[in-house]
Amino acid sequence: MPDDDLHKPLGLDRKAPPRWGLSSLAWPAILAAAALAGFTVWHGVPTAAPDESQATAAIGQEAPAAAPPSVPPAKPALQARPSELVQSAAEVEMESGVKVIRGNGGTAPDAMIIEVPQAHSLALAAAPDPRLVEMCRYGALPRIGADGARPADVYARPAEVNAALKADAPRIAIVVGGLGLSRRMTDTAIADLPAAVTFAFAPYGRELIANVAAARANGHEVILQAPMEPIDYPQTDPGPHVLLSGATLAQNTDNLHWLMSRFPGYIGIANFLGAKFTADLASFAPVLQEIGERGLIYLDDGTSPQSLALTLAAQDNVPAAKADLVLDATPDGIDAALIRLEAIARDKGLAIAMASALPDSLAKISRFARVAQSRGLALIPLSAAIGKDTPSLVDRGQ
Repeated sequence: MPDDDLHKPLGLDRKAPPRWGLSSLAWPAILAAAALAGFTVWHGVPTAAPDESQATAAIGQEAPAAAPPSVPPAKPALQARPSELVQSAAEVEMESGVKVIRGNGGTAPDAMIIEVPQAHSLALAAAPDPRLVEMCRYGALPRIGADGARPADVYARPAEVNAALKADAPRIAIVVGGLGLSRRMTDTAIADLPAAVTFAFAPYGRELIANVAAARANGHEVILQAPMEPIDYPQTDPGPHVLLSGATLAQNTDNLHWLMSRFPGYIGIANFLGAKFTADLASFAPVLQEIGERGLIYLDDGTSPQSLALTLAAQDNVPAAKADLVLDATPDGIDAALIRLEAIARDKGLAIAMASALPDSLAKISRFARVAQSRGLALIPLSAAIGKDTPSLVDRGQ
């Protein structure tokens, strides 16, 4: 196995054996089977003949006419050339629908790792749900339905833990933020990341509604990133309709409603920046309270130790959590951060991480997700990490 980053689990310098391997001796049998199957189908011979001798005789011969004399006999089948029947190993792989990876750009029949595409068996509820809509001057806002239905529950992706994992397997929730701003990065995230990864969309994308719909169609639950005032505002400006500590309650409420109306189907809200705002009790408390009253969860990205999010959430019975780390904001790099994330999950049973929609981040998170189950880890959506019966996760030592 070549010594490259793809085959190093989580950046550790040790070789991982391929999950699936086909020796060079196996390929002749595969090719022979492919040729026989193609030959059989070409002549219309059933694959399971009751009499082996009859099936053999039928190959290359004209089938006897079973119709009445008035029906003209069938025309002889065209004679297929051997080159049309025999496929190369590479062609067999391409037609199989699986993704095959080899080190150093190798081709079949070299040793390989096979990735079988996983269907998104869990379809998310359609959005918007008419029960969960309240109109304002900017458009539709989420709300708790008259029947008690909450957006955080209705729009969530159910946790899907493989039966091969232990019941108490360490759980990891990863949230990728900044989506919707770059079409290329958003498309890459949707295509490459498993559906258990939660997507956080900024409120400013030009094709925001379409991008969110595509993400949810692929099984990703989504949250809204709300811009909040940082310490050095306005030198660092999160964007229009930012929530400010110096604004009035009416101003912040109006801006919050604009942000909430940008797209439907999200389960909650996360801060974008906001070190100053989330530390201001008078300004932050009513915003967090409204988030909870609308049936949403709240995620603190964990970048500000002064944030009051978990304290206020516990007081107001708002389901909330704080990320354990931001994967692409650590000095040691993403690989080291993923190793640390796994260690946190094994220690506490649950770990939550944030990341940005950057090429290196997406590639390494995708690689981590591919091997997570083989390492005994359960990748879960954010909603599964923040239960409605657990207002906050302070008991995790945060």
